[in-house]
Order: sequence, then structure tokens, then C-alpha cells
Amino acid sequence: MLKTFNIIISGTGGQGLITLTQIIAEAALTEGLDIKTSELHGLSQRGGAVETHIRFGEKIYSPLVSLGSADLILSLESLESLRALSYANSKTTFLVNKFTLSFPGSPKEKEILRKLKTITKNPKIVPASEICKKELGKEVVSGIYLLGYAVFKKLIPLKPSSIEKAIIKIVPEKYLELNKKAFKLAKK
Repeated sequence: MLKTFNIIISGTGGQGLITLTQIIAEAALTEGLDIKTSELHGLSQRGGAVETHIRFGEKIYSPLVSLGSADLILSLESLESLRALSYANSKTTFLVNKFTLSFPGSPKEKEILRKLKTITKNPKIVPASEICKKELGKEVVSGIYLLGYAVFKKLIPLKPSSIEKAIIKIVPEKYLELNKKAFKLAKK
């Protein structure tokens, strides 16, 4: 059985971090795992920094990921990946949406990538927003796309069928088909 798997999801309010957290938690429960989650920064108004912690495995006692112990950092906005650096170690996988809410003086993509590479040799930068906008007409489902990418590339030790069941259970009916398409699109 899986000992413990630690995930940090970082992004900004309005990107669906809480929904992603709920989907991962539901999928882990489906697989019989113990799970704890926490929203650490509650600035969930559109554009504010948000960070959620997800821990699942055989037995979980705390919802918070310890500094330096994340297995996966899933970032829906590239600048927000830098906020999560303190949770990373040399084995942490970074899966980052190539999307930035820039502001004057903010680091450019090359600088963000350079900083990530000081921690890990292979951060995965995926143009999820761009792909979702092009293929589905809406970039709002880029988080679901990234989750699909993580599951199909085996960056998260959960079955795709468990995630699909969780999407069906968590996502409201009127957005369900779009979210299912975004998840399956990541398989390509």
C-alpha cells in the first residue's frame, strides 16, 4: 500500500484549485486511501494567491505538507509555482501551467524556469490554458487538463478511472461534459 503522497496545488482565485482538491480527495477515497486536505491561503477572490495541501496514503495524521516534502507541486499559474518552492526537494515533480498573470516587474518565463531548476532538474511546463482554449474554447478547465496530464503520465499514484468518477461526482452537471473532455484531452 502507498505510504504517503504529498501534493501542493498553487494558483490564483478563480482557477478551480478547491475543485481540483475535492476531485483528488474523492478519487483517493474511492481507492480506499486515507486523505487530508487543507486550503492554506484563503484569498480565493479572483486573482488572489491560493494554495491547497493534499496528503493521501495508508494513514494520514496532518493535512499540511511539511516544508521540503512535496511529491508533486501542481501550479495553475507559473508565478505561483515560485511560492511553493519551500515545499520542494530534489525529487519533487513540478507540473506548471504555462500561464502567467504578469504585473510590472514580475519574473519572465525563463527566470521562473531557472528558479525551478535550482530545485528539480525537470520541471514540466505544459501550455494547458493554451491547449484548452484551442481545443475546447475555454481555458478555465486547464486545471482539469493538468490533473489528467498528471494521472496519465503517472505523476499521481491514482487510477484515471477513480479521477473520472470523482469528476462526475464533484463537478456540477452544467460543466460536467466540458470537464470530462478536458480530462480526456490530456491523454493525447
